[in-house]
Amino acid sequence: MPIFAGSKRGQPIMALSLLVCLLFGFYSTRYLIVRAADNNQQPLAAAGRKPNIVFILTDDQDLHMDSLSYMPSLKKHLTDHGTSFHRHYCTVALCCPSRVSLWTGKAAHNTNVTDIGPPHGGYPKFVSQGFNEAYLPLWLQEAGYNTYYVGKLFNAQTVDNYNAPHAAGWTGSDFLLDPYTYEYLNATFQRNRDEPASYEGQYSTDVLARKAYGFLDDAMGDQQERPFFLTIAPTAPHSNVHIHSHKIDDEFTEKSVTQSPPVPAERHEHLFEDVKVPRTPHFNPDQPNGVSWISRLPKQNETVVEFNDHFYRNRLRTLQAVDEIVDEVVSRLDEAGLLDNTYIFYSTDNGYHIGQHRLQPGKQCAYEEDINIPLIVRGPGVPKGEMTEIVTSHTDLAPTFMQLAGAVLRDDLDGAAIPLTAVSLGEQRRTRQEHVNVEMWGIIMSEGNYGSVLYPNHTYKALRVLGEDYSFLYTVWCSGEHELYDLTKDPYEVDNLYHASKETTVDFGFLPSSGSTAGIPNNSTTTTSVHLSRLISRLDTLLVVLKTCKARECTHPWEVLHPAGDVRNLNDALSAEFNDFYEVQQERVYFTQCEKGYIAESEGPMGARSYGMVDEVAM
Repeated sequence: MPIFAGSKRGQPIMALSLLVCLLFGFYSTRYLIVRAADNNQQPLAAAGRKPNIVFILTDDQDLHMDSLSYMPSLKKHLTDHGTSFHRHYCTVALCCPSRVSLWTGKAAHNTNVTDIGPPHGGYPKFVSQGFNEAYLPLWLQEAGYNTYYVGKLFNAQTVDNYNAPHAAGWTGSDFLLDPYTYEYLNATFQRNRDEPASYEGQYSTDVLARKAYGFLDDAMGDQQERPFFLTIAPTAPHSNVHIHSHKIDDEFTEKSVTQSPPVPAERHEHLFEDVKVPRTPHFNPDQPNGVSWISRLPKQNETVVEFNDHFYRNRLRTLQAVDEIVDEVVSRLDEAGLLDNTYIFYSTDNGYHIGQHRLQPGKQCAYEEDINIPLIVRGPGVPKGEMTEIVTSHTDLAPTFMQLAGAVLRDDLDGAAIPLTAVSLGEQRRTRQEHVNVEMWGIIMSEGNYGSVLYPNHTYKALRVLGEDYSFLYTVWCSGEHELYDLTKDPYEVDNLYHASKETTVDFGFLPSSGSTAGIPNNSTTTTSVHLSRLISRLDTLLVVLKTCKARECTHPWEVLHPAGDVRNLNDALSAEFNDFYEVQQERVYFTQCEKGYIAESEGPMGARSYGMVDEVAM
């Protein structure tokens, strides 16, 4: 006799059936999450729901002067509950070009946004290059996300051009605008399609925080319908800058701006009174180092050092308001029950130096202080309290966000999604790229009371390579000068090996006699010495590929040089069988002249030869 749902006899059986279905669904969801991680995918944040993403992006924050150590909320909520990417790099150590690469997933030589203002950079160049119709927020909206932005987007986005056109792709936006972007007590914001509004007399990071919390509340209210992506971009700890014109352009001089130490909130002015810039071996050294104008810098006297220590303390003080934002954002997500379904990323546009190599406060160099920057991630499936040594860069962030959002990954991006699970991090430790391509063009002017000197011809191509048992920085300047540092022995980059004796050697771990490390045990400890000329030929040729690379060429440059696939890293390429290929057949990186922006004709060669096809040029 059949039992119907409406009968009393059927109720216990229906309840039991419902319980079985719920349990099956619960364990199926757990299985799918684990399988996603096992298959080297990003984890599923929750069954049937896309994750939310919060991105906190500071301005000019250092990693190597210990700024993160002064942010307790960041440690509590992100570092201790997430993974720190110790080898994360920007590819241009300058605000606007770095941010454009971040939001487009493209190297600066492919965006051709290379400066902070016209004609070679800034918001107008971003628009004229067509990226206002082709960058991350638009792709996330196509994937079903609401997108929000508060703070600094790009330099040269001004009170005059903010609507010519409006920045596309944002469900809600409140942008800081030049010429007031860097004035901590005189900021101007522009919300959605409204007119710009001045907040003179109010502390800009606190104004930004209130706006961010408002957008976060809006986003959380709509998240049952659409997941959200929220960027919070304060200017801290950037210096305080008064721009004397509504625009910064090709006529920029030392008198175009007045730069002074960053301004902390009144409640933080008393902090860190005895803190000084870390006195590392390369801090204000007795002997100059580097090349070009850096090699001619004078040793800083006591007055300069004391002022720069004050500058450093104010940077730390301004970051306290950012640390409060981290705490409040996490608290609000937790109270709303959304924290476990939200990824939180913390990073900056570029690093910073104060006193290292005798440099005044600033950025734009290829040294580790300027290019190796913070990246901390917490979220579903992200290992807690871990630090990874895999190599990542800002061009990897756009594909990472897209993958998390379930967006269709584009094949024209120059980066690759960053692994975020324990399984994928472990797998990519030995297979992910070990290189970062770093670029810079134009002029440089440091900051602070003693740094407002403009130096021309600050144009270079640099290559950072970080293997399991080697670490190098190789730089070619437009002046024809070169730098080569072995960071395993010289972590402070003070001993330029480029002009060392031809008999000088560099020690490596296992060096294959063929072109492959396949099948070599992970614990191999064989050490081999390599002559500098052999090493430099490989680094220079790799730089030839990377300085013009597009898409997969940027993440897999060895495929360009060795199409057979038998060379996957620098260690493989150092095999003696390739000596003639690298040392005789390849052209070297050179400049015909120093340009203020990316002019391809002034940078040669435009491609490298492929092994086995010496008569063809791989473009």
